Amino acid sequence: MLTVRPSVPTDVPAQRELWKLAFGDSDQYIDNFYNTYYRPDRVVVLEEDRAVKSMTAWFDTTFAVPGRGEYRAAYLYAVATHPDCRGRGLAGKLLAGADNYFRSLSIPAVTTVPAEPSLHNFFGANGFRECFRILGGTLRPEELPLSPSNLLRPASTEEYGRVRETLLKDIPHIAYPADALAYQAGCCTLGDGGLFVGETASGPVCLCAERADGELVIVKECLGSDKRPVFLDLPRIAPARRWEIRGPRPRDERPDLRGNLGKFGMLKWLDPELEKSWNWDTVGYLGLAFD
Repeated sequence: MLTVRPSVPTDVPAQRELWKLAFGDSDQYIDNFYNTYYRPDRVVVLEEDRAVKSMTAWFDTTFAVPGRGEYRAAYLYAVATHPDCRGRGLAGKLLAGADNYFRSLSIPAVTTVPAEPSLHNFFGANGFRECFRILGGTLRPEELPLSPSNLLRPASTEEYGRVRETLLKDIPHIAYPADALAYQAGCCTLGDGGLFVGETASGPVCLCAERADGELVIVKECLGSDKRPVFLDLPRIAPARRWEIRGPRPRDERPDLRGNLGKFGMLKWLDPELEKSWNWDTVGYLGLAFD
């Protein structure tokens, strides 16, 4: 018999096993989630014969749409099924059960960031549609002047969140609570990165950097009207042989970096009226993404 339910503390060992099998993350990385964000109700599991076979964590976020309103949104994360159980449709059943749980909490929207391109099709088959896009590209040290700036300084999660909301107030975006940003800050610390803010002549800026490996740092978001001085500070705050940089897609679609990552996050409305009235040409910004 299959049951989808919010997790209980005794599920944690099985959750950790699924997480590691699915994503290969270190114990330290997984510990960061359970130490900074986890509560039993923030993980939904699919149980078969009293054993956890599939799971998803979720972040309690807000979808802020200028001129329309703010909507509580569940951001699905770490969707995983035990390798021995794949191919049986359990992940789809998990998502359907999670939808029912979110409806019981009066949450009208669900978002997710597929971990790889093929998963956009999987989530699309389970009611999600493309919504959140990013502009992305790469930079290398040789492309920057030799003299770095000293613009950026480390920021607390509270300060980063305030600056972030100021910079995103005019575009549809996902706003993160302090405990979700604390999880991100922990991921950054494990990867020799961090949350940073600064002030330019054009106004405030903020940047989140997380090291992927010895040569690559992912700038998970870079926000502000003038990003050039921010890029100059990268060798100082997050030295690397290559930086992958993400940010909101500009309205005029003209990139200021090489490359374009295009589609990124997906949205599902659980409220039929919101689904019916939503303009799917709207380009939203999810940002960060705990990948």
